Amino acid sequence: MIFTVPFMARALAEMALLALICGPVGVFVFVRRLSFVSDALTHTVFPGVVIGFLAGGVEGLVVGALVAGLLTAVVLTLLTRTGALSDDASTAVVLTAMFSIGVVLVSRRSSYTADLATFLFGRLLTVTPRQIAETAVLAAVILVMLAIAARPLLLRTFDPAAAAAAGYRIFWLDLWLNVIVALVVVAAVRAVGTILVVALLIIPAAAARLITARLAAMAAIGTVLILAAGYGGLWISWTASVDHGIALTSASAVVLLLVVAYVVLLPLRSRRPSRRIDRRSPHELVR
Repeated sequence: MIFTVPFMARALAEMALLALICGPVGVFVFVRRLSFVSDALTHTVFPGVVIGFLAGGVEGLVVGALVAGLLTAVVLTLLTRTGALSDDASTAVVLTAMFSIGVVLVSRRSSYTADLATFLFGRLLTVTPRQIAETAVLAAVILVMLAIAARPLLLRTFDPAAAAAAGYRIFWLDLWLNVIVALVVVAAVRAVGTILVVALLIIPAAAARLITARLAAMAAIGTVLILAAGYGGLWISWTASVDHGIALTSASAVVLLLVVAYVVLLPLRSRRPSRRIDRRSPHELVR
C-alpha cells in the first residue's frame, strides 16, 4: 500500500486538509464569479513567497505568503470598491505588478529555474509534519471565518441591496471573503504551488454545479472531488514514476483528475433541466 510510505501519507493528509477548505470556499468564489480574483491572489502571493524563502528558507514561506496575501486582499478590495477602474482592470494591474516583482526577485538566485518551478507548482511529496500542522491551523481559521460570515456573505452574493439594508457593510464583507481566499492560497501554496491553487478553488465547484444548484451540496461534492482527486493523483503519480519511469508531479496529476471529473460530469448538465442557483434567501440556501 503506497500510503503506508510516510511521505505519501503526509501528502494525502495535506490534500485532505486542502479539500476541507477549498470545497466550501470554492463555492463562494464560483457563485460570486471571483475566478479572476482568485487567480490574481494565487499570483500576487508569489513575491511574498520569494521574500519569505530568501529570508527564512522553506520555513519562511508561510509568513511571506501570508503578508502578501493579506496585503493583496486589502488592495483588491479597495480598488474594486472605489470604482476608479473596473474590477477586471484593477485585478489585472495588481496581478501583473506583484507577479513581476516575484519573478524579478527569484531571477536573482543562481537556481532560478528550479526555484521558480517549486514556487509555481509546489512540492506535494515533500510536505513535512510541521507544514501539515500549519495547514491545519490555517484550515481551522478559514472554516471559523466562513462559519461566522456565511449568511451575510450569501446575502451579499445574491442581493447586495438587501445586505446593505440589513446593516451589513459591503466593503467589509468583500474584504472578509478576499481574506478567506488569500488564506486558502497561503495554506496550499507550498504543497501545490501558486499556479495550481486556483484549480482547487474553481474546478470542483464548477463540476459540482453540473450536478446540483444547492450551495451546501456543491460544497460537499467539491470537497469529495478534491479528496478523490488527491488520492487518485498521488496513486497515479507514484505508479507512473516508480513502476513505469514516467516523471509526473503529484500536484499536476491531482488537477488533471479534477479536470477529468469535470469533463465526465458535463453530460449530466445537458440531460437535466437547467436550473439557476437558488436565490430565495440565505436561510434556505444553507439548509
